[in-house]
Amino acid sequence: MQKTFESWFAEQAPQIPARSAAAVLKLAEEGGTVPFIARYRKEQTGNLDEVGVRQVLECKERWEEIVKRQAFILQEIEHQKKLTPELKAKIEGAYDLSLLEDLYLPYKQKRKTKAAIAKEAGLEPLADWLWDAAHGLVKLAPGETPESKAAAFLNAEKEIDTTQKALGGATDIVTERLSEDVGLRQEVRETYHKEALVRSRKGAKVKPHSKFELYFDHQEPVPSLMKPESSHRYLAMRRGWMEEELVLSLGGELPPVDPAAGDDVLSRLRVPDPLVDQVVARFEAAALTVPDFPGATIMKTAARLAARAHVIPAIENEVHKALRDIADEAAISVFAENVRKLLLAAPFGAKAVLGVDPGIRTGCKLAMVDSSGAYVGNAVMHLETDRGKQEAKMLLAKLVEAGGVQAVAVGNGTAGRETEEFVREALKEAGSNTPVVMVSESGASIYSASDVAREEFPDLDLTVRGAISIARRLQDPLAELVKVDPKSIGVGQYQHDVSPTALKKSLDAVVDSCVNQVGVNLNTASTHLLQHVSGIGPGLAKSIVSHRGKVGLFKSRHELLEVPRFTQKTYEQAAGFLRIPGGDNPLDNTGVHPERYHSLQRLAERMNVGVQGLLGSGVASVKQSKELKDELGEFTFADIIAELEKPGRDPRDGFVSFAYRSDIHEIKDLEIGMVCPGIVTNVTNFGAFVDIGVHQDGLVHISQLADKFVKDPREVVSPGDRVQVRVVEIDKDKKRIALTMRSDGVANMGKPRPPASDARPGHGAGQGRNDRHDRNDRNDRSSGGFGGGRPATPNRGPAQPFNNPFANLASGNRDKR
Repeated sequence: MQKTFESWFAEQAPQIPARSAAAVLKLAEEGGTVPFIARYRKEQTGNLDEVGVRQVLECKERWEEIVKRQAFILQEIEHQKKLTPELKAKIEGAYDLSLLEDLYLPYKQKRKTKAAIAKEAGLEPLADWLWDAAHGLVKLAPGETPESKAAAFLNAEKEIDTTQKALGGATDIVTERLSEDVGLRQEVRETYHKEALVRSRKGAKVKPHSKFELYFDHQEPVPSLMKPESSHRYLAMRRGWMEEELVLSLGGELPPVDPAAGDDVLSRLRVPDPLVDQVVARFEAAALTVPDFPGATIMKTAARLAARAHVIPAIENEVHKALRDIADEAAISVFAENVRKLLLAAPFGAKAVLGVDPGIRTGCKLAMVDSSGAYVGNAVMHLETDRGKQEAKMLLAKLVEAGGVQAVAVGNGTAGRETEEFVREALKEAGSNTPVVMVSESGASIYSASDVAREEFPDLDLTVRGAISIARRLQDPLAELVKVDPKSIGVGQYQHDVSPTALKKSLDAVVDSCVNQVGVNLNTASTHLLQHVSGIGPGLAKSIVSHRGKVGLFKSRHELLEVPRFTQKTYEQAAGFLRIPGGDNPLDNTGVHPERYHSLQRLAERMNVGVQGLLGSGVASVKQSKELKDELGEFTFADIIAELEKPGRDPRDGFVSFAYRSDIHEIKDLEIGMVCPGIVTNVTNFGAFVDIGVHQDGLVHISQLADKFVKDPREVVSPGDRVQVRVVEIDKDKKRIALTMRSDGVANMGKPRPPASDARPGHGAGQGRNDRHDRNDRNDRSSGGFGGGRPATPNRGPAQPFNNPFANLASGNRDKR
């Protein structure tokens, strides 16, 4: 039965009202972006959040894909003049792509098959007779056999010169008919989805200390791996198969390998598969209903060929694809949520910061940024010798004092812990209480060598660019991380195994969502930040920055309409997400959309106050206005009240300083039972990875995250969280650390616990900070001392005073951020 989008959508997303879905689609057709629709059109959508809005739009895309495929299949079969009313009804009533392809399969143009050749040789009537006789649809004459019937189909011209060849061709036709039977294929599909197991065995290229050891003799039901919380195990097995450390298959349950009995992978492959036998038996039953038919052997042969050579391989591919799709979706969801947490990490704020990029051979690169994030200058400190350390201490003390530095950000790459400890002690000796903070370097090397970094700092060395990025990441993680491809941030689960297209789409949406959630200062934002604002994009972002540089700071949101190509529609989509602190209108520094200004101005006039009187303490009077609430709607009214209460507020958490244990720097320093402070670097479906300061993240398995049962690790922790953990297991050879956050962790030590290594193949050593070790020892092409950058644009504002003891910065210039 044909369906409408509305009826189909109600099945796909029953939790979303039809009215809300219709509103989303209408707004999207009018050019509305997801952030805009979710934030400023709540009355129309019934307060749908971004997740709900995206679900509506994604469902619409899937619906259009199905309808398009239906139309194509109908057209193709119509051209063949084989479209019957019954077949048309089946196609128009099929809203599952697998079922659609099954219906299309008999009519699909394919290269010449054995069955097609047999039909050209005139053997289809013989195949029809075999089928009808095997099902009791025709009565056999006395002594009539398949061989005697085949004799009438001999054709030397078509190279059908024996009855065996004639029957062979007819068998090929019957085989194809069985393999294209929609009902049989659907039965096999359901059987494999419900009963099959994914089996993995040791492969031919196993490496020492293999990370796939857990899967050397493993089998797990398909329905279990279809669950998002366990789908990571399928990706792990698949990766092992791709690296040829595992042999991967689908089928029924097999007995475990017994090495003592001489079992190996090859011998296992010779064991009859119970699920395959079950499917073959079903095909044989479909092919033959008259057991004493003389051609029973022929029909059973055709059934076995159809099942084993055609249907089972195709359905296995479908199951693998379904498992991969579910695992991809789950992994991408985890990755996206982790990226969201990092982007929304607490900012240190607009304060001068000294960034330190640790290095061994070429020294630690230092880079100063002022309170606005503008680059000030750079230097190098060498810590290999006592003399170098003494000089570095003097350098640090002078820079911190002269530059008004309010924090030192140290990258967490190789030698990061040692560098952090040195800087902390050096400042302590100098009598400074300036905080020293470890900052994640994930993706910093990608940024340093990117076109973005070269455009910002064409004359600086890669490592200096990295130190600048480290400093800015402390100031404002969101503003700096938007310059890095989200895939390179390193908080994903199996990020290199999932669909690149789906991953990019999801992560881009997360970045856009975070930028619009926080809001963007129109007078200081870089093009990289502005391009993620609703409705703007890269080209318009450059136009805004260029206009700002030529004309000066924006004093009101309305001035955006003076920017070339900034249309009224773009203004509608973008204005509410842009902020102007200290502008002409105090509402321009809030999330209140300009389309609501008139309503608030009329209220202010009725209250005999200016618009400024509605903000802060004045919001109490606004809350009492039933007239305004009725005009705006319940949801919009609540949002505006929240904005007026705290104008210019940053929705991110406040910054809290953090320090690792000072007595551990490497994995060899760890001991069972140690309690360590740590930072969550990555959260997966099977647990959380925590940096405790030894260059190797430890794993807190999902069973060790809390004293209570935890279904989803994200209920307990998020990337960037500060946590206390206990060390429960150390494997120095494999560089694995098992941690616990349970209060009884010490009491449980030594007792069996769920294997933490089930996820290792997909995570790898240190994934979550996947380029922590690739940034040291670069060739130092910088000048060494603090030098000037490029001229600042007039919109940047002055930097904090910085009296450089090594260079006269009065004549130097500052780089724009």
